[in-house]
Amino acid sequence: MPEGHTIHRLSKDLRTDLVTGLVTASSPQGRFEHGASVINQKSLLKSEAFGKHLFLTFSEETILHIHLGLIGKFRPQALETEPSDTVRLRLEGTRAWHLTGPQTCALIPREELLRVTDDLGPDPLRRGSKWEDFAAGLANRKTPIAISLLDQSVIAGIGNVYRAEFLFLLGIHPERPSSDLTQSELKDLWAVSVSQLRQGVRLNRIVTVSNADSGATPGRLKPGDALYVYKREGQPCRRCASSIKITKLAGRSCWWCETCQGQ
Repeated sequence: MPEGHTIHRLSKDLRTDLVTGLVTASSPQGRFEHGASVINQKSLLKSEAFGKHLFLTFSEETILHIHLGLIGKFRPQALETEPSDTVRLRLEGTRAWHLTGPQTCALIPREELLRVTDDLGPDPLRRGSKWEDFAAGLANRKTPIAISLLDQSVIAGIGNVYRAEFLFLLGIHPERPSSDLTQSELKDLWAVSVSQLRQGVRLNRIVTVSNADSGATPGRLKPGDALYVYKREGQPCRRCASSIKITKLAGRSCWWCETCQGQ
């Protein structure tokens, strides 16, 4: 599932491509034909991301809510590119954008946007979000921190890749109870979330390995060299050479280094 950096980058790119004039909308697949007709030849007023949710505002009562879910894609195409019959929504501005396989693609009023966003925790990429709110959401949680980080009501936009990488970067064992983390650790966890997600938006991909550990700038790292622990079970840790472990927490795989992240 795309993580928060992807949605914020999408929001930024869509704003650049679609705010220059009237938006042409269609539904080649046919499943969003009515919705597409409502926003067709309307101006995009605002494009914004909250965690993994994308909202395109055409009016107070006409807001396009998109959540990509596990298989959704929203990709730019040349205007002359013919859409396939799997494209739920096609938007045209300076480029065309093809939406396929989303979990959510719906027109909602402002009240529904507020309901969705009110249920989310602080988003590290949104101005005004505070680490204190993040810390408060974990104060009484006994669940492992690796589980809490995937709870969008605790922190919005973090997925399976980032949670494993953040915990490695800070030397935190994934099974530590959330409420056992110190205020200093929680502040550091928020800070690394902010810095890494911002880098993810800039690079348009997740790269957590530092120049100090790789000898290269993040933007030049190949995909296989970009992460410390995610999907690297059995491979040597990039810092200590111990074998990377994998464990299941709440049905989700989590990768970690038993040396760098000791209990």
